[in-house]
Parts: sequence; structure tokens; C-alpha cells
Amino acid sequence: MKRSQTAIEYLLMLAATLILVVIVYRVVMDSMRTLSNSVDEYVKVMRKKLLENL
Repeated sequence: MKRSQTAIEYLLMLAATLILVVIVYRVVMDSMRTLSNSVDEYVKVMRKKLLENL
């Protein structure tokens, strides 16, 4: 009985860890996507200003 309880506890901890990893991965990927969009927009604006000044 003790061995099966330990195995179940281990699987629950593993599941919790995997859920946390997925959450962190999604937050990081969303942040990277937002940062990329912001940089792209900044580059467009700066390119437009540079071409206007030429």
C-alpha cells in the first residue's frame, strides 16, 4: 500500500511540475511574440522617418 501511495504522489508531483512548465512556456512565448511585434513596429516607424529625412 505504501509503495502505490508513493507512486501516486510522485505522479501527481510530476503532473504539477509539467503544468507549471507549460504555463511558464506559454508566458515566455507570448512575451517574445509581443516583444517581436513591438520591435517590428518600431523598425517600421524608424525606417519611415529615415526615408522622409533623405
